[in-house]
Order: sequence, then structure tokens, then C-alpha cells
Amino acid sequence: MHAKDILIDGYNRIQEEVHAAVEGLGPDELSARPSPDANSVAWLIWHLTRVQDDHIADAFGLDQVWLTQDWQKTFGLDLPRHDTGYGHSPVKVAKVRVDSGDLLTGYYDAVHEQSLGQLREVAAKDLERIVDDRWDPPVTLGVRLVSVLSDDLQHVGQAAYVRGLLQSA
Repeated sequence: MHAKDILIDGYNRIQEEVHAAVEGLGPDELSARPSPDANSVAWLIWHLTRVQDDHIADAFGLDQVWLTQDWQKTFGLDLPRHDTGYGHSPVKVAKVRVDSGDLLTGYYDAVHEQSLGQLREVAAKDLERIVDDRWDPPVTLGVRLVSVLSDDLQHVGQAAYVRGLLQSA
């Protein structure tokens, strides 16, 4: 098995869990927060998708799906166009509201498609390429891809937990 096959499998798992986290939830459930300082399912899925979109696009020199496919306009959030949710206050978290889970999964699926398109073309030597020299040590493509995978899986797990809390209440 090649490294890219492991990465593709991991990113496919994110997609499966994103769909499972939002399936069957209505707008109120998607936006519900267990406490005023907690994140909603909608925010968590939006944020993990924005991070994947931003980081994968940057690592491969692409434009973000958020902008090129008009998801930013479709979501219509009262947030800056390049916002990924990093460091959001509870007030900003509350701004991420959607009418259906289909919007969240549609955007995720579009980002996933762009991500897989790049992952399929990755050669082992590509994983050593420096994509961010602002860190010490500099971040390689391989490290960035695993970082996004890890972050996304953590956030989708949080979304599943919030979903469970809502459904058990």
C-alpha cells in the first residue's frame, strides 16, 4: 500500500463521518449548542470543511472551492469571505446557521472531490515538499495532509458527540 492510498482512505473516512453527523438533522438541531460557549454541528462541519478547503488549496496551489464554486455566496454567512472559523468567538459560532444538512454535505463533497483529485496524483517524493516555511521545522506536504486529516477527524467526532447529546435530550 502506498502512502497516498492511506491518505485517500483517511479522507474518505472524513466524508463518511460528515454525512453521518448531519444526516436527518433539521436546521434547529444543526444550529443547537449544548451550552452558550459550545460549537454546533453546523459550525463544526462548516469549519472542518473550510480548513480542508483552505489548507489543501494552499498546499497544491489551487483556488478554494468555497470561492470558485460560489459556496461562500450560497451559505450567505455574515463572515469575511476567507474566514475558516479559526479562533471564532461564541458570537461568530452562532452566525454559522444553515437551512439543511445538504448544504453542509454538498460543500464538503465538493472539497472532498478536489482533495481526492490531488491525493490521487501525489508521489512519495511530493510528500517531502515544503508547503509552509513559517514553522520550525518547516511543514512538508505530508505533514500538512496528516494535520488536516487529524483536525477534520477530531471535529467530525465532536459533531457526532453534539448530535448524540441533542438526540438523547
